[in-house]
This record gives sequence, structure tokens and C-alpha cells, in this order.
Amino acid sequence: MKAENIEDIYELTPLQKGVLFHCLYEHESQLYFFQIVYTVDGDFNIDVFEKAWQLVVNRHTILRTGFYWEEIENPLQVVYKQVKAPINHYDWRSLEQVEQENQLSSFIDSDRKQGFDFSQPCLMRLSLIRLTDNYYQFIWSYHFIIIDGWTDSLVIKEFVQVYEALSLNREILLVPTRPYKDYINWLKRQDISKTEVFWRQALQGIKIPTPLTYIEKINQSPTQEQRYDEEKIKLSSEDTLAIQSLAIQNRLTLATVFNGIWAILLSRYSRRKDILYGCTANGRPVDLNSAESIAGVFLNTLPIYVNIDNQQPLLPWFQYLQTQLLEARRYEYTPLTKIHAWSEIPGSLPLFESIVVMEDFSVKRFAKDHRISLKIKYHKTYYRSNYPLNLVIYPDEELLIAFSYDYKKFDTDTIVAMLEDIEIVLQQMIDNPDVKIQDIKFLRLEQEEITSILRKEVSFDFVSTH
Repeated sequence: MKAENIEDIYELTPLQKGVLFHCLYEHESQLYFFQIVYTVDGDFNIDVFEKAWQLVVNRHTILRTGFYWEEIENPLQVVYKQVKAPINHYDWRSLEQVEQENQLSSFIDSDRKQGFDFSQPCLMRLSLIRLTDNYYQFIWSYHFIIIDGWTDSLVIKEFVQVYEALSLNREILLVPTRPYKDYINWLKRQDISKTEVFWRQALQGIKIPTPLTYIEKINQSPTQEQRYDEEKIKLSSEDTLAIQSLAIQNRLTLATVFNGIWAILLSRYSRRKDILYGCTANGRPVDLNSAESIAGVFLNTLPIYVNIDNQQPLLPWFQYLQTQLLEARRYEYTPLTKIHAWSEIPGSLPLFESIVVMEDFSVKRFAKDHRISLKIKYHKTYYRSNYPLNLVIYPDEELLIAFSYDYKKFDTDTIVAMLEDIEIVLQQMIDNPDVKIQDIKFLRLEQEEITSILRKEVSFDFVSTH
């Protein structure tokens, strides 16, 4: 750590402290590791690519940040003045296609296992692999301790804008930004005790997390290698438009629709009416000016406790859920550890084991709006959180719905069937917006009955956790 290259030093947010603790003391190099794979097709200027990324790194303090924790009680984050954007280039044009595919798979795995050294600045790396003269794989790896979903979108948007400006020899026009430290200072001014009343009331009566027993593997091997996978489906543009139109007509957000669908599915899968799951919130305060321009980790995961009223029509129940989601987000800056401590669920148990993540950005759509001669296409995301089941929604002209899941706990066939259930519910909602929750049909219903027999379960009645 060279003192002359240090720009600033300050403490971590509660979320960052938790992430750092889990990663360091559980020795999990892939925990909270994100890896996004894109394909890039077109007249690609590699020099401009490097310059654009360097300018984005120069612009944001969090992209020039490392962490220091040894021999001190409270860890610190160190912002460096100058950090070189970590870009690696590979040329595989001489390889046959099959060999390219095998090598890419091996590269992606080894990149994950490499993880990050938290003491180093810029906990991200960019790998550009050339497969043909005009076709590349672009792999962006980063750690959640510096980049959340909003920041991911912000950084990619700025990269495309800068790349376009440099390619066309135009002035780079970006909105002013603020350092991540401004958010740290905002957090210090908040009175967390004011949120305690809300969270205690919101979680009152819940004593155990909603179980995933009915959809987990019956025989789980404790010796099986830790592995997270992703399965996804893409809706047609017609169905995507129909869902968006239905949501707008009923004053619902897409986030509410997918939170509601997951709550209903979780109710059916767990045989419970009272459901507790996690929902990510972007966490950017409305009273922090230009918070949307700050790169860093604001995201928080909030517990959402809902009661499934099977007699209600689907859309009115969604509106009820939306009210709950909006109320919870008024207190979205509350550390999850505090919320857990205020609940009746023992600290030895997780608050929830599944979360809903609503992404808010499409690289494909954004690139279309700019005059760059590139086709940038999202291919796949890998990330591992400390939750075994993550439902992730990617917006686009064709909605992408994915599950990121712990392979030790769930069969791939089960995950695929759950994705099909979501698609079936969406289709029923399009076909009959007035459908009641109890009348919604599921693909997994017959499979659940077989599973219950195998588990010697004798009742299919919904029960309450109270």
C-alpha cells in the first residue's frame, strides 16, 4: 500500500462488513463472486475498448478500492488515485470450434476459482477472448463487495457511452457522479432504531423460515462438490408485451408481478399460507442527491412476509402485495442482521432461503440506442450468494427468467419444472386476468403428489407458520 497513491480511507457499510466476513472466514473464494458472459459481434476496436474501461475506472472511486482488515478491529476500504483497468486478452482464432468451446468452459471455471484478493484495488477483471476476426467472448468478473446490480448497469451504460464517443471522435458527455463515501456518510446519519418498530411488526409471529423441503433433493450428498448452476427461460416478445401491458393497466410493477408469482409458488411448494422469502431492493436513498450516479453497493435483501389468500383474484392480491413491498422499501437501508435479530426466528436459522432479484437493465436494448457497430448480447450470469435459491428476472424485449441455485440441494429437473410453472402462471394471467389464486394450475402438482408419497406425507392442506 503506497501512501502517495492513496486518495481516501473510510469504513465499510454494514453489508460490506458482512460480505467480507463471510468470504474471509468461510474461505469461500466463489461466494459473492459474479461472472457475466457476453458475446460481442462486429467491427470491434480493442484499443478503444481498453481506453473506455480505463476512463470508467478513473471515474468511480469504488472501482479503485481495496480492503484492509488485518490487525484492526473495524475493516477499512482504501481508495487509490490511480488503478489500471485489469483487462486480459486472448486470441483463440487458431483453435477449432469444439476446442474453443472446451477451452472457454475451462477458462470460466478457473476464473471463478481464482476469486479475488480483497487487499488489491479494483476487485473486477475483464477478459476478452477473440474467437473469429469479428466475434468475441467478453467475460466480466467482479465481487459483490464493490458492485451491485444497479452499479453493474451503471458501469456498462457508461462503458458503451464512452466507447461510442471515442469511436466517433466525439466529446464524452457523462452526468456528474459522486464518490461512494457520500453514501457511507448518509448511512451514519440514519437512526436505525426508528426502523425497529416496523420490522418487528412486519415479521411478528414468524418463528421459522419457509421450508424448501418439498422441492429439495431427497438424498443430498454432503461430500458433493459445492456448485451453483443457472437455468433460464426466455418468453416470447408477444408474451412479454402482454405481461407488461397487463401490469401497466393494473398499476403494477413487473417486480410486483414476479414477487407475487414466487410467493404463490412457494406457498404451493411448502404447503403454507404464510410465506417468508427475500427480495432485493436497490437501496438508493431518495434524499441523497444524485444517488443514482454513485457506483457502489447499496443493494439490500429484505424479508417479505405475505399471507396467501387463495380466494382472492390474482391481480387484486398483487396490488395488496405491492403495497407491502413499497412499505418495506421505506426501510430498505436497515442491515439484514438487525432485522434478523428483531424477528422471532432464531439466529441459528436463516431468515429465508430463497430470494427474488429484479434486474433493471438490458445491454442489448441500450446498445441499440447508440451508434456503435457492435452486437452485444448477454449470454449467461454466474453468481453465488449465501442463499440456495435465487429467482432472477432480466428485462428485455423478451423477458428472461432464471434460477441460480445450489446444485447440492436441487435437481436440475426440479428447477426446470419450476421455471415452467412460472411460465404457466404468466400465461394463465394473460388468458384470464380475473383468475383466482386457488384456480391457478401448476405443472409440478402431480410431481409434488408423488414426492409427498415418497416422503410419507399424508396431508396436502396448507398450514400456517403461526
